[in-house]
Order: sequence, then structure tokens, then C-alpha cells
Amino acid sequence: MPTSPASPPSRMDADLAAEQAYLDDARAQLARMRQRTLDLDIQTGDAIAAERLAVTLWQRARSLEDDGRSALFFGRLDLEIEHPAAGGERAALHLGRRHISDEAGDPVVIDWRAAVSSAYYRATPLEPMHVARRRRFGFAGGRLSAIEDEHLTQARPEGSGYSQILAQEIERPRVGPMRDIVSTIQPEQDALVRVDDRTTLCVQGAPGTGKTAVGLHRAAWLLYTYRERLARTGVLVVGPNRAFLEHIGAVLPALGEVDVRHTTLADLVGADAGVSVRGVDTPQVAALKGDARIAQVVRAAVYARIGRPQEALVVPRGSRVWRVPAYDIAPELDLLLDRDLPYDAARDLLAQRLAHLVMSRMEAAGVFPAERTQEALAKSAPVRAYVKSLWPALTAAAVWHSLLSDPEALAAAADGVLDADEQRMLLWAKAPRTPGVARWSAADAVVLDEIRGVLRRETGVGHLILDEAQDASAMQLRAVGRRCEQGAATVLGDIAQGTTPWSTASWSQALAHLGKADGSVVELTRGFRVPASVLRYASRLLPAIAPDLSPPEPVRADAGLLDVRRTTDLLADLAEAVRSTAQHPGTVGVIVADAQADAAAAALSSAGIDHGRLDADYGDIDHRVDIVPATLAKGLEFDSVVVVEPALIAAAEPDTRTGLRRLYVVLTRAVSRLVVLHADALPEALAA
Repeated sequence: MPTSPASPPSRMDADLAAEQAYLDDARAQLARMRQRTLDLDIQTGDAIAAERLAVTLWQRARSLEDDGRSALFFGRLDLEIEHPAAGGERAALHLGRRHISDEAGDPVVIDWRAAVSSAYYRATPLEPMHVARRRRFGFAGGRLSAIEDEHLTQARPEGSGYSQILAQEIERPRVGPMRDIVSTIQPEQDALVRVDDRTTLCVQGAPGTGKTAVGLHRAAWLLYTYRERLARTGVLVVGPNRAFLEHIGAVLPALGEVDVRHTTLADLVGADAGVSVRGVDTPQVAALKGDARIAQVVRAAVYARIGRPQEALVVPRGSRVWRVPAYDIAPELDLLLDRDLPYDAARDLLAQRLAHLVMSRMEAAGVFPAERTQEALAKSAPVRAYVKSLWPALTAAAVWHSLLSDPEALAAAADGVLDADEQRMLLWAKAPRTPGVARWSAADAVVLDEIRGVLRRETGVGHLILDEAQDASAMQLRAVGRRCEQGAATVLGDIAQGTTPWSTASWSQALAHLGKADGSVVELTRGFRVPASVLRYASRLLPAIAPDLSPPEPVRADAGLLDVRRTTDLLADLAEAVRSTAQHPGTVGVIVADAQADAAAAALSSAGIDHGRLDADYGDIDHRVDIVPATLAKGLEFDSVVVVEPALIAAAEPDTRTGLRRLYVVLTRAVSRLVVLHADALPEALAA
């Protein structure tokens, strides 16, 4: 990015000192804002309101915390008088992660999400957007260390088109969880972050293009821009596993948003929904249970329980007995079925409709019931019994248990939807006696969620962020869609990184399953995080795993390091490779086939190398060195990565394409350097 010629040292020193003084004042103002929040006295006679207000103030105080090491602003805009925000005179605005004001309420730091801040990310010499100067700041230990100016409305010497501060921030070593990218957001990323709250956005992004960061920053921008609505309806982030959530969990709090719920796709329909997952399906059965056709089967099974009225409804009331013939009840039943209501809601309405039919007969006979009579009739034993006979109460577990246990029930519900072989595949070899003792699998939990959706409507959220969406089955996408039926979604993923047998074939198909067929699909192709040498190496796999996708375009000046080593003593050389790699700054991820994790851990321990280890339930990535099973690598990044035995990683998957996709994921986790250790022959595409 263009930069100005170097300023004379005296002027640069003076500018740096002035900006440091401005930073010191901003810190003082932030501390004042936080203390004022903590000092507020809650006075209300309503205990519930008081508790809610206390939570709100606590969250506000958290959002105003300052650790003294973070940069309270990262950039500055000098606006020309023509800019709408300039107020008729030149204005200088400092941009940061949160808004900071002085005692008079005037802004000291502008929130990066404010409309005026967009010019910081999008202004160019060809389209300066009334920005005279863009200033970037370098920081070290919480203090200003460098200034870099870009004059957008002045001619600049050739060859000054690269921002060192921007490059250093992008390539800064990884320490701990994922960081925000507010200081390095690119124009195409900023455009996606600021898409309105009613639009469902799908971001296809190659490794290192920043799609996850875009999704999280979009959540922060939406909460800033549509605070009132989304504070009420909520924002939910759904990730592939808990290790991934640990990795991204610090981003939104760093941006001042602490009230965003995170969950995994498995927990969304499992632990969050009260379903204990204890069983395991074969990949073939899991894929079938994740097929969208299963939604048709379970819906047919639910509504097959509804009977037709054969006898009259008889309701004793005082000294009279009121009788409603079956032929008068049938049309009411049909009307409810035509309204396409959730099963339970329609069942409740049936009781009301039957009560109304009884009241109509009472009025026709000259008996005028009291105001509450209809409600009393709807709850009376005769009406409740009649409703039960026609429209029985159901549970999701009972419906699915019946289908997996009873070939005839499954055949009736799956008629014309599943063939005979598929039906046999679904049936239990030995059915559990009751739903309560069934060992539900992860795929069963998704089907149970679908049935609950047929029975009753989910409470939705205002916006939902779904990451690694390419791995979601059709049924999982339907489950996510029910949570944002009244809101919008941000869908993030990469078709080339699909590593499940049911990975989506296209984003249009995935959006249709999500219930957001009108969503907008945008592709990010510029790779900011993964170095060029690593991207080129991993992209050799693209023709075999995603032939329709173009290779990502690396934009970093640093090509990174790629070292592919053949070895005869894999574990011994692993320790040496990790020890030498750990001499470089930043984190080291040792990615192995899941079955090799124990052996790799033992090898590092024997060599005296301190390390951590990720598993599906624990995402502590605070070690310098972490052993990462290949199935958990997706979405993570490390400064250096050591990949152990690529052929074994690929062979652990059920088919060749999925194996090579897993390998593509693994090879693209490195930010600076990639070491590939192998004793076996490399997959053909990599060996070329």
C-alpha cells in the first residue's frame, strides 16, 4: 500500500510524541468511562429489572476494560472539508476497537464499526473518498513505536506501494487464540462485514483469506449497527468443535462484544437440546441420516399419527349433554392440516375448535355460555380425550424410535422416498426396549431435532454465524436454519475443505437446505495468512478435490518456508524437526493422523519437548507446541506447522477425495513455515 516518503527524524519524533500523548489521554478517558459505569447505583423497585440492569452494566464495564498492552487506536483519518463527517473543516479521527469519549461527550477514538471508518479500509488514491491522509500506527508493549502516512490526494514517488506496518501486523507471530483483524481489514473484507442485517451472506474462502475473521467482525458490526434488535434476539456463533471455539473465543470480547453465545454444531442439537449422544453410526448410515429426504420421512411419520373422526364428540355440561357429530369435526381437522402449523400448536387449536363447536350448539339451543366457557370446555376431560384419540401427543424420541424399530412403520413413512436397501440400513439390528435407553448417535440427534421442529417452532436468534459450513449435512443445515428462521445468517466455508462424506456440493444447495435460498454468495480469493510457497504446494491437490475452484492468490511479500523431508526414522526426526522449528518465533502445530497422536506425544516427551495436545472437548492452545489430530486442525492456524506422514492422514478418511481434502486442510494451517515429514510415499499430486 502506498506510503509517504520518510519524514525528517525531528518531525517524525514530534509526531510520534504527540500521538503517544493522545494515546495516554485516550487510556485515561477509557478508565474514566469504566469507573463511571462501575459507580452507577441501581435504584428500582423491580427485582428482575434490577438484575437485568446489573448484568447490562457488568457487560458494559467488561467492554471498557484496558489491559494496558493493547492499542486503543490503530489508525487515523485526516478528512477533507468535503467529507460528510468533517463538519465543514478538516477533521482528524482516530480509529480503534471501541468508542472512547471525553468528559464533554466528544469522541476521542471512533469505533471501527462507525460508518465513517469504512473510508479507512476502502479509500484509494484513485477513489480517496475525501480522505487527505491515512495514518497507520505501530505498537510495542502498549506504546506507539512507528507511524506510517499515506497521502491519498498527493502524487507519490513510484515504488512506494507497500505498507510495512500492515505487513508486519498480518505476519505477526501467533500467540494464543485468534486475534481480531480490525487494523488489517481489506476493502473486499470490509464490504462483506458491513452487509445489512436482513441479508444472508455466504462467504466461500480459500485458506488464509480471512473468512472466519470476516464472519466474527460482521457479528460485531451488526451488534453495533442494529444494537436494539439484536440485543433482544441474540447472535449465535456455531463452529465445528470446541477446540475451534476456544481458538476464536477471544475475538468478539476484544471488540467489546461479550454477550454472544458460541456453540458447536454437535452441541446445538445434542447437549444444548438435552440429547445425550452415546452411539456411533457407520459413515454410510450417518450419511443417510443426514440426507434431506429424512425430513420427508419423519414428517410423514408424525402426521400419520393423526386419525379421522369416526364417532361424535359428547360433552356433558350441567344437566345437558351436547353432541357434535364426526362429519362436523372432519372439516375443522382439515382446516388445521391445511394451515401448516407446527404439530403441537395445531393440536392445541383443535381443542379450541372443538370447544367452539360445542358452544355453537349451546347458543343454537338458547343457552348463552359465560365468557370463560370456551376455555373451560377446551380443557374438559371429554374434549381432551377426543383430541388425544385424533391428534395424540408425541415426542421426537418416540417417533424416531418407532421408525428405527418397526419395518412396517418405516416402510409406510418412507414410501417413495427411501428404497428398500436404505430402509434396511436405517433399522436397528436389535431395537432398544424404550426411547429412554436408546444409544442415540450424533446423526440421530440431528434427526430428533428435525422432529422437534415438526412438533413445535424453535426460538430463533436475530443473526447466526455458521463456520466450516461445507462440512454440514443437509439435516444439520436444516437444524441451523430453524434457529435463524426469522433472522439472517452468515455462512462461512470452503468447498475444497469439505471433509465429511456428506460435504456440500455447492453453496446454492447448502443455502437452500438452510432455508435461505436467496442468500448472496461471495468468494474471497486473496490469501493474506498462508505464505505463497505453502499455498502453491497445497494447491496441487485442488484439481482432485475441487476442480471448479481457482487456486487462492497469495498476496504476502514473504513467501514463507516450505521444507519437505523424507525420513527413515519418523518419530526420531519429528522431535528434531519440532525442536529446530520452535527456535523461530510463534507457535508450532504438530499435525498428525489421529491414530498417531499418542506416538507423537511420546516422541516429544522422550525428547524433553514441552507440548500440549488438542482434543475435541478441550481447545487449550496456549502452548508453544501443540499436537493436533488432523480431524481437529480445521480453522486453526500456527506460525509453524510440522505435518507428519501425509499419506497416513489421507488414508484415514473413508474415500480418496475426502482424504485429500483433509490433507489440504492440514497443509494450509501454517502462517510462516511448513515442514512435511514422511517415510511413506507422498500422495501422487504432492509428489509431482
